[in-house]
Parts: sequence; C-alpha cells; structure tokens
Amino acid sequence: MSPRRVIDLLHKEVRGLHEAAYLLAFFTFGSQLFALVRDRMLAYSFGTGETLDVFYAAFRIPDTMYAFLASMVSLFVLIPFLEAAGKEGFPALKAFLSDMFSFFSFALIGVGGIAWLFAPQLVELLLLYAIAPILYNIGIIIGILFLQPLFGTNGLAWGVVLGAVLHLGVQTPFMVINNMIPRFTIPNWKHVFEVVRISIPRTITLSAQQVVVLVMIALASRYVAGSVSAFSFAWNLQSVPLAIIGVSYSVAAFPKLSRLFGNGETEEYKNLILVAARQILFWVIPAVVFIIVLRAQIVRVVLGTGAFDWNATKMTAAVLALLALSLVAQGVTVLLVRACYAAGKTKIPLMITAVSSTLTIVLAVTLLHLSSRGFLELTWLADIMRVRDVLSPEVLLIAIAYSVGAMVAALLLLVYFERTYPSFWKGLFSTLWQSLISALVAGFATYLALNLVTKFVQLDTLFGIGVQGLLSGTVGVCVWTVVLVSLGNKDIVVAWTALQKKLTKSRIEEVRGSIEGV
Repeated sequence: MSPRRVIDLLHKEVRGLHEAAYLLAFFTFGSQLFALVRDRMLAYSFGTGETLDVFYAAFRIPDTMYAFLASMVSLFVLIPFLEAAGKEGFPALKAFLSDMFSFFSFALIGVGGIAWLFAPQLVELLLLYAIAPILYNIGIIIGILFLQPLFGTNGLAWGVVLGAVLHLGVQTPFMVINNMIPRFTIPNWKHVFEVVRISIPRTITLSAQQVVVLVMIALASRYVAGSVSAFSFAWNLQSVPLAIIGVSYSVAAFPKLSRLFGNGETEEYKNLILVAARQILFWVIPAVVFIIVLRAQIVRVVLGTGAFDWNATKMTAAVLALLALSLVAQGVTVLLVRACYAAGKTKIPLMITAVSSTLTIVLAVTLLHLSSRGFLELTWLADIMRVRDVLSPEVLLIAIAYSVGAMVAALLLLVYFERTYPSFWKGLFSTLWQSLISALVAGFATYLALNLVTKFVQLDTLFGIGVQGLLSGTVGVCVWTVVLVSLGNKDIVVAWTALQKKLTKSRIEEVRGSIEGV
C-alpha cells in the first residue's frame, strides 16, 4: 500500500455512532496496549521504588502544564472557530491555524522555561502519570530498552522526548500534503482572545483531573517508597477501559451532539446522549466487576516481572480495585461533560468539577489525617483488600477519596440532565439494572472459577496466573452473556450488530476533519 493510500485511509469518515466508537476504541486499545508494555518494562526494571517514583515525579508536572495549555486549543474548543474560518475560505482557515499555533507554541516555551527554572523547588512533589498515543509510548519503550542502560535514569527522560517527537512526526505528513503547515507569526490577538475567553471554563474543567491526580500522587509521596508507583500503575490500568469505552463514545458522539443542539433538535440531542450512555453502562459495569475479581491476575500478568515483587502486586491490585469502583462514574462524566460542551454550556461542568475536585482533595487529606492521628484504623481495610502484610496501606485511602469524588461528579451531572431533560434517568434504568445483575452474577461465577482452576494450575508462574485469569474470565463472560440474553437486554443486540458490520467503501467517505455524521 502506498504512503498516500495510508494517509487517505486515515482521513476516512465512519458513519454511525457505534461503528465510530468501536473504531476509536480499536485504535485506543492499540495505544493502551503499548502503554501496558511500557509499564511492564518499567516494572521489570525498577519495580515500585525510588527510581520509578522519581521518574513519575519528573514527568507529572510538565504533563499537567501541557494538559492545561492543550485544553485551551483542543478540538472541543476550536471546532466552532474552524468552521467559521473555513466558511471564509482556505486562506482564512490557514491564518487562524497559524495564529493558534504561534500562541500555543510561545505559551509552551514560556511555561517550559518557568518549569525548568523552578524544577529544583518542585522536586518534592514527586509526581507523574502518562497515558499517551502509540508512538509516544514506543518512544518511552525505546528509552527503557536502549537509552536507560546507556544514560541511567536520564535515558528514560530522553525516551519521553523521543516519544513526543514521534507523536508530532506522524501528524506532519497530513499537514504537508494539505498545505496546512502553520507558520510562526505575530498572532492575531483578536482570534486568540476569542478562543481564550471561550476556552477558560473548559480548560479549568478538563485539566482539573490532572490537578487532582497530581495532588493524589503528592500525598502518596509522603509514605514509603513505591507508593507513587503503585498508585500510578493502578491508575494506568483502570484508565484502559475508561479510554476504550467512555472516551471513545464521548468523542464519537460529540460532533453530532453539537449539530443536533445547534439545529434546535433537543429531543434527538437527548436521545443520542442516552444511546451513548447506555452503551457505556453496558460495557463498563461488567468491566468493573471483572477488574475487581481478577485484579491480582491482571496486575501480575501485566506487571509481574523482574523487580516487581508480590508485595507490589498486592498493593497495586488493591488500589486498582478501589479506583475501578468509580469507572462507571468516570465514563458517564466524560460523556455528559462533552454533551454540555456540545450545547455551549461550559459553566455547569466547571461548577460540578470544582465541587467534586475540592471534595476529593479534602476527603483524601482528612482520611489521611485521621489515620495518622489514630482515629481511623486501617486494619479492616487492609484485611478486605488482602494487603495487611504490606507497608503503608494509606495509599488505599487516596484511591477511595478519588472514587468518591468521581461518583459525586457523575451524580451531580445526572441530576442536572434530569432537571433539564425530564425522564432522562428513566432512559438509563433498564440498562443499569440489567447490566448490574448480569455483571454481579458473572462476577460470582468468575470467583468460583478462580478457586476451581487454582487446583489444576501452578500459580507461581506467569503462564499459570495467565491461564487462571483467562479461563475464569471466559467463564464470567459466558455467564454474563447468558444472563443478559435471558433478561431480554437490547444493548447486547445493538453491540453485536455494530461489531458485525464491516466498514465497506459504500459506508466510508473521505473527509478532512474529525469524525462526523454519527
């Protein structure tokens, strides 16, 4: 296949919400797979200890800065401006892109310079978290394999730089072929101020999670070495289903939601949100149950190698289970926040995010304070999560605080949509109870299968752990499917139909933009 054909293929548009979401999920899965390979290599080389904590610390702060700036010029902000500029003609569109490119580049240089100057003062925060596109993770993997042995810990940092270069490089051909390469100019400040004015509420909302996670990891850094690494590994693992399911559906639905609301079709707008929300519930609820039941197998298969010992496995698995409790809330929140943006309502997500973020931080600090003063005994929690013999279980309280905050955010958004669009909750009820019942039954079957398979495999090897998890998970999925069908669930029919459809040439049209027509 010629390079041009490859580029043309990547410019194709998919029509249909479910097919668009599944296509996005497929490529997201590829990115997450490389992220897991990256994490496995880090676990093999360093385990959960000081070196990896420092690596996470060195990256987390600039990553948060980037997230704050990037959200100002994200597609969720720029799409209306791009459409307006496009109506004026190609020169106006290119000039607008150059203005945004220049402003964003200068801002990044300025913020990067400040971070470099104050890096010694910021080192005590000990933070990082990174889930990134495929090539970005490949760059980090190259750093682990080839640069770290040559340059030590600095080699990991150069791997991040390489990943960023690859991340940029893969997008460059599209801009060159379409003559859309932006150029450095003195920005048209009218354009810049218009974008900034609109984007400020969205920027604060979208970057709030980065700030919350930054604080969570800063709190974890107060305890034994490896606490930051355990939290970060667990965070990365729980982010996989969220990215594949929740983010894919929210991104696929966004352009159509914008058009429907703009055309005054509020009932269709509401129905599309419900369709996407039902599919998120349908997939995420069983994912939560399977993650909790199979948490040790998941962590051990993905990360259990080299310096990543059994204690690290138990702590990471416990944190993963507690974070997974909020996956449904996180998936619903991602969708409803984008739905608010599609309707031009930026203040509602901002206020809800402010409340939930503040609650998360205050709750985490309060729980840790009560624990340190002896008012909160952690033995019962350590027993439940099976980490009693592991040092410093306080990181479990941090995970609980985050999950509670995420649930509150989702609940407040659902209340808002129910008041704005009566009977909104009613449209989710059947999927919610059917998915919950089927997932719980499947989880129980998976747990029984785990104990049964244990009698026939050796659990001191990667193969044995993998077989145990795979066979038990397969039993769970089969039971889940049977229960859903017996309950007359419609979402499984929708999902199966969408998965069966092939993206034939008659169903794909070439575009130069984002996925639309969903």
